[in-house]
Amino acid sequence: MNIQDIPQALIANIEKVILGKRDVIELLLVGLFSEGHILIEDVPGTGKTTLTRALAKSIKADFKRIQFTPDLLPTDITGVSMYNQKTGNFELKKGPIFTNVLLADEINRTTPRTQSGLLESMQESSVTIDGITHKLPVPFFVVATQNPIEYEGTYQLPEAQLDRFLMRIKMGYPPKPQEQEMLKDRMLSDPIDNLQAVTSLDELLSVQKAIRDIHISDRISNYIVDVVGESRNYLEIKLGVSPRGSLALMHASRALAFLNKRDYVVPSDIKYLAPFILGHRIAVKTQSAVRGVNSYHIISKILDRVPISEVE
Repeated sequence: MNIQDIPQALIANIEKVILGKRDVIELLLVGLFSEGHILIEDVPGTGKTTLTRALAKSIKADFKRIQFTPDLLPTDITGVSMYNQKTGNFELKKGPIFTNVLLADEINRTTPRTQSGLLESMQESSVTIDGITHKLPVPFFVVATQNPIEYEGTYQLPEAQLDRFLMRIKMGYPPKPQEQEMLKDRMLSDPIDNLQAVTSLDELLSVQKAIRDIHISDRISNYIVDVVGESRNYLEIKLGVSPRGSLALMHASRALAFLNKRDYVVPSDIKYLAPFILGHRIAVKTQSAVRGVNSYHIISKILDRVPISEVE
């Protein structure tokens, strides 16, 4: 398959089981193609797990799921070194993090100590166990889900953990016609059970490599820096976007351009992705939050305020 056709093939395949959510599927692919990780925040039962399973099956990837609970330990994620009496050596018992696609389900139901067990793996694609660093499989893609923080038994993710996610997105409920169609499709069986792969991991790696060649002009780079920089000067913000956010916006915009069959980034790519990439990287002052102001309101104002140069 021509790598330019892979995004649409994946979208069409995943839409066999996830109905009425093309925008969410596209954002998930942007994260995968740009080698980032995705945080999906929504109420239980909206299809977050099914979406991730469908993606893994579509690319013929190894898939594992971790249900995060209050008693989960970091070693339950990464694995442990165990002494083998027969050989007299310590051997690595790999945890579920050694996979291609990892679903970290309800990540905010466990303690911050266990949440931090994902930090190194998400940033470095490796884990350190007993002082020894182990590389994770390639590709390595984390999709974490979290319930709204108002739910009982949830722990708010610290800023350092949030910053490791390329994007935070929401699933939302399906439109009525698609929900009715979903009921009909699942009368006898679940469509995901028969879902077939439409591409391979090798082809996916080729896509990731091709995206690094997508052109970003100085005009676009300056626009990214100006938008992110404005977040650090906004009076209602106590914590603006870090340089990691600038890099995330650059990488994701390249992936979105590729998905739209362009070899260059345009301003609309930045404007579309900014809320998903910058929203969770902005901390609003308490007095502003009390008045109903959130990071998405501020990003909208920033995008309206910051001009983009007309000169390349």
